Amino acid sequence: MTRINNSPSAAHSPEVPAAVGVVGGGRMGGGIAHAFLMAGARVSVVDVSPEAAEAARGRIARSVDASLARGASGEREEILGRLRCGAEYEALEGCELVVEAVPEDPELKAETFRRIAQTAPGAALATNTSSLSVTELAGALEHPEKVIGLHFFNPVPASTLVEIIVAERTPPELLERARGWVAGLGKTPVVVKDSPGFASSRLGVAIALEAMRMVEEGVASPEDIDAAMVLGYKFPVGPLALTDIVGLDVRLGIARYLHSTLGERFAPPQILVDKVARGEVGRKAGAGFYRYEEE
Repeated sequence: MTRINNSPSAAHSPEVPAAVGVVGGGRMGGGIAHAFLMAGARVSVVDVSPEAAEAARGRIARSVDASLARGASGEREEILGRLRCGAEYEALEGCELVVEAVPEDPELKAETFRRIAQTAPGAALATNTSSLSVTELAGALEHPEKVIGLHFFNPVPASTLVEIIVAERTPPELLERARGWVAGLGKTPVVVKDSPGFASSRLGVAIALEAMRMVEEGVASPEDIDAAMVLGYKFPVGPLALTDIVGLDVRLGIARYLHSTLGERFAPPQILVDKVARGEVGRKAGAGFYRYEEE
């Protein structure tokens, strides 16, 4: 078992890999690609189809434009010239690091890891899972010691945190490299042992589920519950508004996993189950605990 050193003084070099792969070009995968691009890496994004890859390119380009408009350094053409998007895993050849950012399905993630390992055998492999066991995902590989968790937060460009998850076979050398990668992105690493929900999802979901129960019981409105946490506890956004941003379907999946591994305190409230069944999955659908005007 790897001993975890959470000390801020732990030695690490703030340097990103020269070539990084990202599998999955959705909101999270695109954000991860954006972060490495802005830090100077060459980035290859692999998605499920040429059309999905082209859509990912557009999202990443708009994100780069937004960063430059806010004063980030760099030239647009040079930054986007280091971006490659496609549907073929061969694009990952030569990458030092490949980050898996596909949906929270254990079988899908394990198969994605196997394909990455076949195409880029020299790469370190990272999963962006927010709750699944990194040790179990790594178990799908011949060399599980090459796997670590890098849990980025949404939206990636604005978030300053990356949770590093140490699996059972993750060596200390890979942990130190991961610390350096995160520091090179200008973000702060926190290191946790592989356990259900890690630190962030376990605490964040616990608060969100209790807020949902309060709505369900008529204790207070979503607006007032969120205001209490923002004004009273200095949360940057309330737990119900954040659930809408993350996606109620995503939160339900995490809650069910934590319920199965940690017990009844993570049982999904009926209001969450019902909203997901109705398609009210948050901002992306126009409705969750709040309603949103079409952009």
